[in-house]
Amino acid sequence: MGIAITLEQYLKRSGISYDCLVHQRTSTSDRTAEVAHVSGDCLAKAVVLRRKDGYLLAVLPASAQVQLDAVGRWLGQPVGLAAEDEIGALFPDCEQGAVPPVAAAYAMQGLIDESLEGKRDIYFEGGDHRTLVHVSGDQFHRLMQDVPHARFCLRSGAQRPDPHYSGA
Repeated sequence: MGIAITLEQYLKRSGISYDCLVHQRTSTSDRTAEVAHVSGDCLAKAVVLRRKDGYLLAVLPASAQVQLDAVGRWLGQPVGLAAEDEIGALFPDCEQGAVPPVAAAYAMQGLIDESLEGKRDIYFEGGDHRTLVHVSGDQFHRLMQDVPHARFCLRSGAQRPDPHYSGA
């Protein structure tokens, strides 16, 4: 399949320079980073969230997990993961589970985790499970300049802070 046409057209209209990296078919972002020999900290994944007034595309490193409670606090409303059928309707030109993290291309609102800022290179799903889009950190910053930034992810393997710990 390659890069989704909606994403391709949006990148072209936005003047974003990119190239594609083809890799072995994978089913998780962690595995994609591994087979593509890309740091999970530089692979931007998209998580589609449902909220009371629609959907939100959370963008974070593949090496991290979205904290729904943190996103909910930032939005001032509860959020949950969107179902696969909802995601399919929002991203009709993408394979299931291969959503590009470019919310504006699909007329959606987004939220990006601050940990993706300042990276030299960023990679992300192009719409299938075999193609990564590669952009420079500067191009990614341009692509995401109008997307709100926040801290809402937990690095994989990291311990959640104990809510009862007083710091003593």
